Amino acid sequence: MEDILVPIFVCVVLPVAVVLITSLTKMNVNKSRTQLLMKAIEVNKDVDVERLVELLRQSRQQPKTPEELLNLRLLRGCIFSTIGMVLILTALILLLTGTMFYSEIIGFTMLPGGLSLAIGISYLLVCRLTRNQIKSQAESTDTATRKDI
Repeated sequence: MEDILVPIFVCVVLPVAVVLITSLTKMNVNKSRTQLLMKAIEVNKDVDVERLVELLRQSRQQPKTPEELLNLRLLRGCIFSTIGMVLILTALILLLTGTMFYSEIIGFTMLPGGLSLAIGISYLLVCRLTRNQIKSQAESTDTATRKDI
């Protein structure tokens, strides 16, 4: 019976719970934003509602600079690559100590390790390409500024 309940829980209940939690969170944020606007209108009739809505929208979406995005990609790439290497090294050490290759523990460490390593390498590649693109954009703006002077 437990062999059936665990996959059902993981494949059905868990995704439904995640979607439900995210949906309720978004609804709660929208509701609190609406209540804030209503209170502002009640307190002060002369308030610029469009400006207030724009300010609330800006506070929610805080845009990141290209350097911040670059650092975030570098951080994620390093984290995923390190986790992948650790899992693959664990699997290789288990193989060297005599664990059979078809053992569940080898598959449990090798598959996520390879996947994590691939994700980490892709983040690092995107980070490298983005850095080159930012440098070329900075150089092109510098040369355009010099031509204007």
